[in-house]
Amino acid sequence: MTMNGKAYFVGLDGGTGGARAIVVDHDGNVVSMATHDYETTFPRPGWAEQTPADWWRAACLAVRQAVREAGIPAASVKAISADGTSSTLVALDGNLQPTMPAILWMDSRAAQQARRMTQTNDAALRRSRLGVSSEWMLPKILWIKESTPSIYERSRWFVEMTDYLALRLTGRLTLGLNHITNRWFYDGRRGGWPEDFFTRIGLGDITARFPDEILPLAEPIGPLTSEAADQLGLLPGTLVVCGGTDAYVAMVGLDVCRPGRTAFITGSSHLVLPMTDRDVEVPGIFGPHPDCVVPGLFVMEGGQVSSGSIVRWWHDHIGRLGQGGGDTYGDMLRQAESMPIGADGLVALDFWQGNRNPYIDYELQGALWGLTLKHTPAHMLRALIESVAYGTENILRTLRAHAISIETMVICGGATRTPFLTQMHADVCGIPIAVPKVLDATAFGSAINAAVGAGFYGSLPEASGHMVKESHIVEPDMRRNDAYGEVFEFYRETHEAMSPLMHRMARRGQETLRSGKTVDLALPDTAPRMAMAQPAE
Repeated sequence: MTMNGKAYFVGLDGGTGGARAIVVDHDGNVVSMATHDYETTFPRPGWAEQTPADWWRAACLAVRQAVREAGIPAASVKAISADGTSSTLVALDGNLQPTMPAILWMDSRAAQQARRMTQTNDAALRRSRLGVSSEWMLPKILWIKESTPSIYERSRWFVEMTDYLALRLTGRLTLGLNHITNRWFYDGRRGGWPEDFFTRIGLGDITARFPDEILPLAEPIGPLTSEAADQLGLLPGTLVVCGGTDAYVAMVGLDVCRPGRTAFITGSSHLVLPMTDRDVEVPGIFGPHPDCVVPGLFVMEGGQVSSGSIVRWWHDHIGRLGQGGGDTYGDMLRQAESMPIGADGLVALDFWQGNRNPYIDYELQGALWGLTLKHTPAHMLRALIESVAYGTENILRTLRAHAISIETMVICGGATRTPFLTQMHADVCGIPIAVPKVLDATAFGSAINAAVGAGFYGSLPEASGHMVKESHIVEPDMRRNDAYGEVFEFYRETHEAMSPLMHRMARRGQETLRSGKTVDLALPDTAPRMAMAQPAE
């Protein structure tokens, strides 16, 4: 503790759009928060890339600003922990420098590799019976090996965004147990890495390119380096604590650390994450993932690849056209809210980057049909927003069909900033949604994680139960639930009808891609480099 009895913790969230830093005290009170954005590029359809150096630059700016605005001495910050987007692949050479742009979580270029992995029907696929996601690390690594073998050979290490941030903080190259359990086929209860499966898919040597040191959530990694401390505005030696996948860390920030609790993470993508003590499989849902948040418990996962990113796309390309400034997001959402349920006959699909759950089909695309001259852009946006809520309900119905009862959810993320969006999800799904006081649960969860790693609490459930507070409950309107239910059936039938056409279109695009010129993915020799000690071989 400091002299005034206060200890502070920094949570660093590497999100899809930028880095967010939060400073909290040991009681869970938020003192300050800061955000700095970075760019995503989309060089080809279905591709999404970012630059790791941009993450670090934004992280340093965000942490430095948050600590400065907190008005606290750097010595009172006892620990920092960082999370990152899930399955964002970083390939590093022997000097720990990126060999190519990071392949973002939403990138679906590895769909063929994922499909071939699924077809093996290997025992390692127990937690993804209906299909391997092309978002995951192993399909992406296999894509690199098959499509850009020179880069694969230069890539000594493969890690996730979270591991890269930890590397920049401490100089140590580690892997987080959290994300390798839910994304890399690692199962600590069944022997760890599925070596036979890796050999079967053509990656027999791959574990030699994974760091040996695997750490669970809230485990100390080591002290902050002098170089990192100088850039972050913290003191050298400040404890760095192991983080994990952003959404799973958000479960901590929502107090979803006990059986029967369910996290609802909203943002560029949506996730439904029930915590359970049951080792049960649900076709179309990922999991049960053991011990990846709380030892002894399992996490089920249902997710949507495109949710808030669809609204962002609309805003960037259509919503602000002709606007003279001001709150263009608010204006366009108010117009969509004024439209009737069902958008006067418009039906949309939210599969703009494919479908994660329950179809696990990354060759699906977005759709909007039913247009007439009566319809306006506000109708179209209403239909797109409804499609996101229907995607969430589709996941919940899949869980319910296999005796996973979800009676309420605890929400965080972008949808909480607009009551219209939160209310729509409650109405469509027909369940109450609890809203916590701290809405940025991912960064908050990282800060709680840091507090546990620093020894201020004995466990994540203890810390989360003390530091997380509830704001209010959004109750569903069951009359609206009935009306939404009718449109939801059109949503599901639209998928059934359009799926064959979408698959044909995806194959057409793949054939065009194969016949085109190869894109050089390697970073130029002039790319910024970082000084870093190499891990022991």
